[in-house]
Amino acid sequence: MLGDNMNTAVLSKFPWRDYLTLCKAKVVALMMITAWVGMLLACAPNVFPFKTILCASIGIALCAGSAAAINHLVDRHIDEKMQRTQYRPLVVGKVTVYQAMRFSFVLAVLGLAILILYVNSLTAWLTLGSLIGYAFIYTMYLKKATPQNIVIGGITGALPPLLGQTAITGQVEALGLMLALIIFTWTPPHFWALALFRIKDYENAKLPMLPITHGVAFTKLSILLYTFLLVLVTFLLPVLHLAGTTYTVCMIGLNAGFLYYAYKVFTSSEAIIAWCLFQYSIVYLFALFIILLIEHYLIYFMRSLG
Repeated sequence: MLGDNMNTAVLSKFPWRDYLTLCKAKVVALMMITAWVGMLLACAPNVFPFKTILCASIGIALCAGSAAAINHLVDRHIDEKMQRTQYRPLVVGKVTVYQAMRFSFVLAVLGLAILILYVNSLTAWLTLGSLIGYAFIYTMYLKKATPQNIVIGGITGALPPLLGQTAITGQVEALGLMLALIIFTWTPPHFWALALFRIKDYENAKLPMLPITHGVAFTKLSILLYTFLLVLVTFLLPVLHLAGTTYTVCMIGLNAGFLYYAYKVFTSSEAIIAWCLFQYSIVYLFALFIILLIEHYLIYFMRSLG
């Protein structure tokens, strides 16, 4: 009984919420949705490799959490200058630098070990590349070096659906690459909208974000142009026969919404419009990928009835 009480006391003092914050759980959740879509689209509709999907999900999520923790660690001095991030665990001292380093190392080792042992080596290597790209190349260098940090760093953030696809097939295929390309072109307008809304934060942190280095007007134009590019990329899926009518109809509607908000940002002086675009972009990506998944299984269901 005494031992149980002591264990309960220890667990109650363990700052699990702070470690969950280090992992950027909401960001990882959205990323995992795109990875799951990649996995399920790569599966035959009547085959569900549960063990592979489970192990791939755990491995990718652990590595993503590790990269996020390293991001917190490297950016702790920047985070204390920004209103949005000034209460993060490392900034306020709820987690020490050593604890964050140990935590990120354990997550990375566990995640990669699971991928190598229970999924396949290609997915493990791509996941490691994504981790290094985000945690070290983007966070330690690109973020502070160039206003194109989001564009270049977006390569690593675009990989989850490709990781999901390779986890199932063991090879890189066209659909996985196209899903990654969609996220790659989606990333700049998504993050530049946030940068417009939080421009004071980035000024205080002295980060070379596009609105600061090239001005608000140029950033708004860039958002609009990248939105047009995103629309073109999403149309490539039906053109390449990687998606059907259901996706095409829904995609047109979602793109119309994205273009509407991008144009509103371009023509409006109100910062709240940029925040609306940022919020819509999250819904847009989630909806686009879920529609692809629904169509994949709907086609199989209709064929089975026939």
